[in-house]
Amino acid sequence: MLKSKIVPIILCGGNGTRLWPLSRKAFPKQFVPLIDNKSLVQLTFERMLFLSDSVMTVAAEEHRFLVQEASEAAKVSARHILEPVGRNTAPAMAVAALNAEPDDLLLFAPADHHIPDGLAFAETVKRGVAAAEAGDIVTFGILPTFPSTAYGYIAQGSACEDGTSFDVQNFKEKPDAETAQRLLLQGGHLWNAGIFLIKASVLLKALAEFAPDILDSCEQATAKQGIDGAFIRLDAAAFTACRADSIDYAVLEKSKSVVVVPYTGQWSDVGSWNAVAALNTADEAGNRNYGLGHVLQSTNTFVHAPHRLVVALGTSDLIIIDTPDAVMVIAASHAEKVKEVVTYLEQQAIPQATQHRRTGRPWGAYDSVDSGERFQVKRITVKPGAQLSLQMHYHRAEHWIVVKGTAKVTRGDETFLLTENQSTYIPLGTTHRLENPGKTPLELIEVQSGSYLGEDDIVRFEDTYGRIPQVVTL
Repeated sequence: MLKSKIVPIILCGGNGTRLWPLSRKAFPKQFVPLIDNKSLVQLTFERMLFLSDSVMTVAAEEHRFLVQEASEAAKVSARHILEPVGRNTAPAMAVAALNAEPDDLLLFAPADHHIPDGLAFAETVKRGVAAAEAGDIVTFGILPTFPSTAYGYIAQGSACEDGTSFDVQNFKEKPDAETAQRLLLQGGHLWNAGIFLIKASVLLKALAEFAPDILDSCEQATAKQGIDGAFIRLDAAAFTACRADSIDYAVLEKSKSVVVVPYTGQWSDVGSWNAVAALNTADEAGNRNYGLGHVLQSTNTFVHAPHRLVVALGTSDLIIIDTPDAVMVIAASHAEKVKEVVTYLEQQAIPQATQHRRTGRPWGAYDSVDSGERFQVKRITVKPGAQLSLQMHYHRAEHWIVVKGTAKVTRGDETFLLTENQSTYIPLGTTHRLENPGKTPLELIEVQSGSYLGEDDIVRFEDTYGRIPQVVTL
């Protein structure tokens, strides 16, 4: 029987640029439906149910509603610590520990890993409990299956007295191909998965010893934090002033109390398009398809086409990724270099580098279907019971046509309902609000017309989601 409860902490940071164009800064890979129409973070929530029905996350402020939606979809009770800026894993883990009970065993797990056997994962975690309760920092290493240069390695030492964990001799940086091959043949080395089990008080003590400046900043950030429903908002000034560092550099490589528990099940950090391709079944020629992709007279070609027909003919060793507003074709050998593409696009100020055509909002989403001089067309989806802010535009008028569901419209002093195939007009400068009073999603087409159609032409007067009434995005 456990002396302390296990509290899963899902670390939701990261921009996922290695999976561009599907994953972008505004909608990183952990939130993208990649497997059975579920996101990696939702699957992580579901995996944690084998250990606890209550979970904590550490996520970016801008992704708060994406994290909340994922926890609700997984039917998990969750509290969400919101970071005003990203500061890497050491500060993220520190603020989680400061929001936990001292004797809680905190299981830190990245949100973007794929571990299909949740029960086997939970049993592996439990094998590390004795060491964690004794005051060790427990890390979980993955039994390597090939000489990867994409992961750091853990040198496994002698077995500990508990019979399930092993001393950590040292940590190794991501190696070159020759070193990776040597480590695999040598044995005794595990991939560093970035998953840890540690008592809250032990983590705070280690931070006080090895990274006192980080702990001090995080203590200030949590001392002044605010509670907003399921959200915990850190003090922005104090957390922004915190030094960014990984837990590996800040604590693990300096501590003498780190042990490792091997995990032998299937695992992937889904860190490249080659890794995504491997999640799909290959045909006899090594070709893999997702969605509406078709591969003919080709070898070792992967097509990811969830939205429209994409055909590859006579190709070899290619990865083809199709999204509504960007297509990427890369040699499989260059899958680890996609970050360079994103950097290039950002330097060229190309919006697709960071933004999707479809943009999520706390009330639902909008898809920018078409645009031109003085007009823009959007497809808007509003979740049941949700509403947009009460707002007004200085430079544009809007036409709304309901295609599915029922809309409750506030226009000036009027309030009325619209059903399928009905429409209304919102004149420039008129205060308005859109609501979904029904139990099914509301879908409508919005046609904007005017001299300026930017997302910053919004004056917000009231908002259900706590967004400050000022000129902000929709």
